[in-house]
This record gives sequence, C-alpha cells and structure tokens, in this order.
Amino acid sequence: MGFFDKLKKAFSSEPEKEEKEVEKVAENVEDKSETETKDANNKDYSEETPKAEPVERTAQPEPDQADERTHEADGKKDSEQSVSKAALEEKTEEERYDKGLAKSRKGFGAKINALLANFRHVDEDFFDDLEETLIEADVGYETAMNISDELRDEVKLRNAKRKSDVSDAIIERLVNLYEESGKDEDNALHFAGQGPTVFLFVGVNGVGKTTTIGKLAHRYKEEGKKVLLAAGDTFRAGAIEQLAEWGRRVGVDVVKKPEQSDPAAVVYDAVIKAKQENYDILLVDTAGRLQNKVNLMKELDKIKRVITREIPDAPHEVLLALDATTGQNALTQARQFKEVTDVTGIVLTKLDGTARGGIVLAIRNELKLPVKLVGLGEQMDDLRDFDPQEFVIGLFKGLVAKDR
Repeated sequence: MGFFDKLKKAFSSEPEKEEKEVEKVAENVEDKSETETKDANNKDYSEETPKAEPVERTAQPEPDQADERTHEADGKKDSEQSVSKAALEEKTEEERYDKGLAKSRKGFGAKINALLANFRHVDEDFFDDLEETLIEADVGYETAMNISDELRDEVKLRNAKRKSDVSDAIIERLVNLYEESGKDEDNALHFAGQGPTVFLFVGVNGVGKTTTIGKLAHRYKEEGKKVLLAAGDTFRAGAIEQLAEWGRRVGVDVVKKPEQSDPAAVVYDAVIKAKQENYDILLVDTAGRLQNKVNLMKELDKIKRVITREIPDAPHEVLLALDATTGQNALTQARQFKEVTDVTGIVLTKLDGTARGGIVLAIRNELKLPVKLVGLGEQMDDLRDFDPQEFVIGLFKGLVAKDR
C-alpha cells in the first residue's frame, strides 16, 4: 500500500482500527486489575459459616509447579504491559508529528484552498496558478514544475471537475513523487560496530545546530550511553560556552579550548579522549562560515582527516542542520554545504514553528539528501528520528477528501 493510500485510509469516515486497538490494549491490564478488585470487594462474607464436615482434600501443586504457574501468569501480564506500552508510544509518535506539523499543514491547506477558491475548470491559467502555489508552499521550483506537467494529463484522464477531485489529484501526485524519490533513501543514523561513534555537525550559525547536539546528547545518555561533546566552533563568540552549558545541563563531558583555537586540535583531543576513556558517542560541533566557502571546506576537510586517522570508519554521520523556518533559503544552504563536504543526512530544526514544512519535499526530490532528524517542539525529547510516513500524514492530514 502506497503512502497516499495509507493517507486516505487513515482519514476515512470510519474510525481508525489501529486507534481502537491502542485504546483496547492500553486499558486491558488496568481493566483486569479493576475487575479482580471489584470481585474481591463484592464477595459476600455474611453467610453463616457451614459446619465442618469431613472432605477429601485436593492435592496441592508441588512448589516447582506453583512457581511455574506464577511465572507463566507474570509473563503474560508483562507481555500485555509491553504491548500496551509499545502501542501507546506509537500513538504518541503520531501525535508528535500531528502537532509538530500543524502550522505547515494549515499553511499548505490555505494555499491549496486559495488556489481552488476561484476554480472553474482545468486550463493553462489553472496550471500556472498551481505552479506558483506550490513554489510558495516551499516544495521547490523543480518539484512544482514536475507536478504541474504530470497533472496536466492526469487531471484530464480522471475527468476531474469537482474541487475535491482536483485537490486529491494534486496531493496524491505530491505524495507519490515524495515516496518515489525516497525509495532507496536511508533515514537511519549509523553507529560504529565497535569503539566510539562520531557524528559531525555542520550548518550556519543560528539554525539550532548546538541545541540539536545537546538534545541528542540527552537522548543517548538516557539510553545509558557514555557521551562526549567537542566544541569545534571556536570562531563564533559564545559558541564554546553555549555547548559547555548544554553539557552541564545534560550531564555529559565537553572538550573545549579558548576562542580562536584550531578547531581540528579540539576535535583531535576529543577523539583521543573518546578512545582512551571508552565513550560510546562523540558529537562534534563545527563552525558554519558559508561566506568563505574555501576556508570552510579546508577546515572541515582537516577535521575529517583528524577523525579518520584515529578512527578509520569515522565520522559515521555528517549531519547538516537546517532551519525549517527559512524555507527556500534552507534549500540554498543545503546545496552549498553539499558542495563543500560529504553530507550524509539532514537535521531539520524548528519544524513545529513554521508553515514551511513543504521544504522536506524539496530536499528529498531535488537534493536527494535524506532527512534523519526533525525538531517537532521545544522540549528535550522533541528531537525525533524522521519517519517519512508520519511526515506525510502529519503534513497532508485532512487535505484529502474522505473516502466516499
């Protein structure tokens, strides 16, 4: 089943089956406990105690058998609780994307509705307006042109006349193009088989790069990993102290040197410390001076050489942080960083604070770079692994007509 079919199914007129199952499973253990409590409370002890009569005693189970039955019951209860927890966590992830993409969904829907407000029939003027609408929705120029060209034949083939039919055709083509572009996409973060895992973070100042590092450090520490940060942005005033403050807040170590120090020297010290003291994760901050791409490229190359010399298969990820609120400017930054370093994935920050969530479509369709992490809120655990399907549902929820 494709993404669009799942989108239609998810928001059909019938209540979603999965949601019912989540509620049923979540309440199962609690209901069972309440029933047992009520039965115990309602037991009638007012009856006259019967006279003692000789009875044949039933053999009691051996201790081993009793223990086995107890373990079996406990195992069943643990299994129910495990399923309940997993179901609730899955529902929470859906809700995170739903809430985090609310502004983008509203903005995208408003643009589509504005396009269809004066809709009379499908002609060249309509497709010109469609191209302009999609570009304004930050899906990218190339994506807008492709969709407009493909819809010319598709809308005629469907004989689409109603606004809902035309809207569905637009959303379906967007979703299908997005899905097709991501067929071989790797959205997972990669870790070292043994020894420290090294993530190198790049991006211009102000996009939320340092905050992303801090939140990711929190995540991995909560998972029981030993985390180290490297303050490799030695040129921006306050960058070192900002990362050090995140280290204090999260409770992880930070390797730093004075401002204007050689970033590669900082990273070298961090890599050696990570190896010698058995750290699991090393997160490296870097400068983002795109105004001088030549110097930035030399600096990043030097940092990568230092890392690879000590840990041959590192860095395991080079993550580009982009601010979703900047729309097409973020796309421009991605192109420029792709020129100066081998970016393995995108961290899209502040997605919850913008109506420009369509930028994800442009990044995937035009740059062929996988989005690996997204910022869906300001809380510590609102930095989430990117889920392509949850993103599609969160962005287009309610914009397709319900199954009729």
